[in-house]
Amino acid sequence: MLLLLLLPLAPLFLRPPGAGGAQTPNATSEGCQIIHPPWEGGIRYRGLTRDQVKAINFLPVDYEIEYVCRGEREVVGPKVRKCLANGSWTDMDTPSRCVNRTPHSERRAVYIGALFPMSGGWPGGQACQPAVEMALEDVNSRRDILPDYELKLIHHDSKCDPGQATKYLYELLYNDPIKIILMPGCSSVSTLVAEAARMWNLIVLSYGSSSPALSNRQRFPTFFRTHPSATLHNPTRVKLFEKWGWRKIATIQQTTEVFTSTLDDLEERVKEAGIEITFRQSFFSDPAVPVKNLKRQDARIIVGLFYETEARKVFCEVYKERLFGKKYVWFLIGWYADNWFKIYDPSINCTVDEMTEAVEGHITTEIVMLNPANTRSISNMTSQEFVEKLTKRLKRHPEETGGFQEAPLAYDAIWALALALNKTSGGGGRSGVRLEDFNYNNQTITDQIYRAMNSSSFEGVSGHVVFDASGSRMAWTLIEQLQGGSYKKIGYYDSTKDDLSWSKTDKWIGGAPPADQTLVIKTFRFMSQKLFISVSVLSSLGIVLAVVCLSFNIYNSHVRYIQNSQPHLNNLTAVGCALALAAVFPLGLDGYHIGRSQFPFVCQARLWLLGLGFSLGYGSMFTKIWWVHTVFTKKEEKKEWRKTLEPWKLYATVGLLVGMDVVTLAIWQIVDPLHRTIETFAKEEPKEDIDVSILPQLEHCSSKKMNTWLGIFYGYKGLLLLLGIFLAYETKSVSTEKINDHRAVGMAIYNVAVLCLITAPVTMILSSQQDAAFAFASLAIVFSSYITLVVLFVPKVRRLVTRGEWQSEAQDTMKTGSSTNNNDEEKSRLLEKENRELEKIIAEKEERVSELRHQLRSRQQLRPRRHPPTPPDPSGGLPRGPHEPPDRLSCDGSRVHLLYK
Repeated sequence: MLLLLLLPLAPLFLRPPGAGGAQTPNATSEGCQIIHPPWEGGIRYRGLTRDQVKAINFLPVDYEIEYVCRGEREVVGPKVRKCLANGSWTDMDTPSRCVNRTPHSERRAVYIGALFPMSGGWPGGQACQPAVEMALEDVNSRRDILPDYELKLIHHDSKCDPGQATKYLYELLYNDPIKIILMPGCSSVSTLVAEAARMWNLIVLSYGSSSPALSNRQRFPTFFRTHPSATLHNPTRVKLFEKWGWRKIATIQQTTEVFTSTLDDLEERVKEAGIEITFRQSFFSDPAVPVKNLKRQDARIIVGLFYETEARKVFCEVYKERLFGKKYVWFLIGWYADNWFKIYDPSINCTVDEMTEAVEGHITTEIVMLNPANTRSISNMTSQEFVEKLTKRLKRHPEETGGFQEAPLAYDAIWALALALNKTSGGGGRSGVRLEDFNYNNQTITDQIYRAMNSSSFEGVSGHVVFDASGSRMAWTLIEQLQGGSYKKIGYYDSTKDDLSWSKTDKWIGGAPPADQTLVIKTFRFMSQKLFISVSVLSSLGIVLAVVCLSFNIYNSHVRYIQNSQPHLNNLTAVGCALALAAVFPLGLDGYHIGRSQFPFVCQARLWLLGLGFSLGYGSMFTKIWWVHTVFTKKEEKKEWRKTLEPWKLYATVGLLVGMDVVTLAIWQIVDPLHRTIETFAKEEPKEDIDVSILPQLEHCSSKKMNTWLGIFYGYKGLLLLLGIFLAYETKSVSTEKINDHRAVGMAIYNVAVLCLITAPVTMILSSQQDAAFAFASLAIVFSSYITLVVLFVPKVRRLVTRGEWQSEAQDTMKTGSSTNNNDEEKSRLLEKENRELEKIIAEKEERVSELRHQLRSRQQLRPRRHPPTPPDPSGGLPRGPHEPPDRLSCDGSRVHLLYK
């Protein structure tokens, strides 16, 4: 119950407690001592009867009393006093007076230049202008504030356009009367006005600007605003990100200074909180492409910074791209009209239902612009009374009126200005300056207004009004969520105390807050176990075959046929094949079989087994074919080289090849060792859950300079393979007893070279396909090893088995120390020796015949002719004397015959 207790009123004064014989209240822990007014005044005690007032001595903390006057008089000075926690009443140093009303015609006018955006990006003037007019009426009706002055308003529609605002700013400055202060609305216009105002020594007071850039005191030295900076939203956003466990967010902004600076501040704050802005998009007028980019980048938690008109364009594109629903959360600015998404907009082609579906569930953060506590402000109105009074002035429903939420800020802006001017002019009882003396060159009055504005502190309909060092208002943040087409309050946040008040009324389409990104499940691609087992079996059998061949070769090393094939090199070939086949096992090992810590050892095992296996297996065959080509393709004068072939040279060549591999592999392992690397493939969408992606990964053995090492290794080995093919071709017709299996070696070299030259590039191309790469590499190793072992050793086994040479040659060797082998090579050697002896004898005989012929011709020339000529031969030949020399000589064995025709 609220009861008005009126005590007798004096015609002139209502003194404060302690004046005119009234009792002086004392500060106690029980509250404040009750004020008994003098006979000339009256006090309204809320909730108390006359008898209760007489019966009590103290009133509780936060209790308010109100001075009242009758008739044509009005209270000058504090009209309401409040009991403070320290036991004193507010404004005890200022008396409250009842004075006769002064006619408005006798008061001097002070002009305010205002720019209200009635349309454009933020049509806040639709509600803020009526609120300002209502505040002017309330201020001008008070005799305790600016009793000698009347505030008047001159305003224009800026349309929230800096270009339009420039025109009207020029008119306000260069047309009479002089304006003592400027009041712009939206941030883009405030930036223009505040930057220019200091040139005219004007204070700027904005009611709707939130740009963080306006907090720059060096750039805007005379700027104040009752609307907090947009950066005040960012601590709230970060707090909500942390509350819901989001670590990845995306942003989309309209390209204006207010939103760019706000986003820069947000980026710094989320970085400090360990949150990442993964994708940042901006647009000037058409948001279609940025929205598509957000969809393509799989953005989930999206902060949108744009004006209301652009918000409709954005969410029309959001609907088209299906960037809404249970997987997405949008954070928007809270100062749009409540039904902003239902307002007809010819610039979009989406229906109201489509827009309503697209915006459902989004979160807004806005400054608390209306005092949630139903206490009376300096204007003697509660926040609810203000809303009711303002609603009656509006031409449309509040939800359809732009700036309705900011209207309390505009109302309190006028009160902040009035109180500052009142303090400057001495309206509070102190000596002051004449406001009518202000002009654009009078910096003294500007400085005094600045100091008075900077020290403002009062209770307004928007809450407690106080400015920080940058001229920005400090306030709480309201958090709302669009639920079922209407906004619901879900919490408040006080950034100064880091206090989040949560109502637990948030609702989510999916039943819970979504993830900040698609849940990515990493899965490794492992090798087919069937393939690995199959190839491993083949490799194992190949190792057994290599061991059998090695044992056979060692056991029969005394056999002449085996000795002529350089058995020690063949042994190295068998060992090399076994090592290469053993490399198949580590090639097939992956994360399915071994742990991460074991992977580097497996990588090194692959490298060393393959390297040494190739060097021993192919190197020994290459050495054979090299020496066959070197010895048996020499010119005729160097044929003596064929008679001797020193085995140590063969072994040294193999050792050189193996040593080069060992040095190369050791340097590689020390300088740039192989380690486990992960290859990541494109995400795959499973059919079961649309909010989960499969991220395939594949393990590889790699190093930092992998391509360089492979280039060295493959280049060196490739040259050996090509040279081996050339040497095998060049020696295909050579026949020698020193290395009797060089033709089989050449055939093995052909097969190994072809398989290696094909498999190496193919496996590099197929490295991302684990099964195909393993199949090519392992089967190439298996086939080349099998072919080598079969070609080199099976003919030897077959020969010794079918002919039994391992027995006969062993016995002959023990008895005579020589071989009775009648093979083609031995016959050829014997025939070649016999031919050389015959050629030597013939050469000697021909030389003797030539000497005898020369002697006979000499004798004939010295002897004179005495005989008559011999008659012609009946056969037609010339006559021949009895002493003529014979026509030719012939030798037969050791005898020389003279042959006559």
